[in-house]
Amino acid sequence: MNENKKKIAFIINPISGTQSKEQILKWLDEKLDKERYAQEVIYTERAGHAVEIAAQKAQEDAHAVIAIGGDGTINEIARSLVHTKTALGIIPCGSGNGLARHLQIPMEPKKAIDIINDGLIDIIDYGKINDVPFFCTCGVGFDAFVSLQFSKAGRRGPLTYLEKTLLESLKYRPETYELEMDGSTLRYKAFLIACGNASQYGNNAYIAPQATLNDGLLDVTILEPFTVLDVPSLSFQLFNKTIDQNSRIKTFRCQTLRIHRSKPGVVHFDGDPMMMGENVDVKIMKKGLQVIVPRDAEKDTSNVLQRAQDYINGLKQINDAFVEDIAHKNKMILDKGKRQFKKLTKM
Repeated sequence: MNENKKKIAFIINPISGTQSKEQILKWLDEKLDKERYAQEVIYTERAGHAVEIAAQKAQEDAHAVIAIGGDGTINEIARSLVHTKTALGIIPCGSGNGLARHLQIPMEPKKAIDIINDGLIDIIDYGKINDVPFFCTCGVGFDAFVSLQFSKAGRRGPLTYLEKTLLESLKYRPETYELEMDGSTLRYKAFLIACGNASQYGNNAYIAPQATLNDGLLDVTILEPFTVLDVPSLSFQLFNKTIDQNSRIKTFRCQTLRIHRSKPGVVHFDGDPMMMGENVDVKIMKKGLQVIVPRDAEKDTSNVLQRAQDYINGLKQINDAFVEDIAHKNKMILDKGKRQFKKLTKM
């Protein structure tokens, strides 16, 4: 092996997303710059395995560890690379791909490989929720509850997530939270509280549309209790990067946040659920992770409004069905929602 070549490890989660990992490996063999990089491919065998592999590669001073998977795989790898000289790279093939989308890494593996070849590195912030690292979003409330149900579903993908969201929203009840941040204390009854390092959950759902990865701040979004009549506007704005303009939404920025709730429960970090206690502490860690990013990131805004309008039309139908007869219309709701969601997330 040429000692001048930079060592890159590709970590593959074989069960993430729906794309063929074998096809991605073929593209890697065809497109990766072998004059500059010496590659190693490793498959994960269990939950948490990527944490161990990435830690070992960082100790070996690898140039980069590339995640071939979704946000869960990225989280496992990235938490072992923070405050090291080893960069994170991403070939997105998960269900949501929130961090990759925020970084404007293409969803097409071939184009993502081109970015790795180019090798531009930026340094980004990351967060911690009760000392568990996250890189995209974390939170409590409904989105955490849905992530727990999603993890039990057995099936992956955005349609499964939509199905769980619609079903659980029929019975979920908001909670009252006490928030302490940077010297201030507030109480809110909230459907969810999301803390964003990056701007979106994934699938272009922007829960913290003004968030940036290098400002040293958390962008906190509080969704207050709402009615079914609010669903169309909230959904449209979620995908149109304007949810912070909705009257049911409260937003603020802070460096640290303590969320106090009446009892222990589920939280989520980068889409993965975890049970935590009554007190949930969230904080931002500045400039902690090196990431391989596009050199000339282009904001793909083409057809965003049209795709959002398609989705809103479907949600209006869903809303009508809720009002008319939830029990008898539930199957129709899911079918219509799936079709509209599929249109929206098809890239």
